[in-house]
Amino acid sequence: MPIVAALLFIFNTIVGLIIAVVIINAIISWLVAFDVLNSRNQTVYRIVRALDGVTEPMLRPLRRIVPNLGGIDITPIILIILLKALQIVVNGFLAGAPI
Repeated sequence: MPIVAALLFIFNTIVGLIIAVVIINAIISWLVAFDVLNSRNQTVYRIVRALDGVTEPMLRPLRRIVPNLGGIDITPIILIILLKALQIVVNGFLAGAPI
């Protein structure tokens, strides 16, 4: 059982980090959109590019499916819901696995 516990810990940590990055990316994109952060600043630009590089491969397939809601992007919320659902399924599956 310690192997299962270790796998669950690693999986849950990775899912938690992905969710945190998605939330941070959404908040920073709002701050840039409302001119609180200046994207012409080199440091802000690098942070925005790095976060977009991490989150865009996960959000792009959802953006193809989810209709445009007049400038409101709900794909980060949908991604977080899907990740939490995956986490529940994997935790339930591995918790009952005899390893």
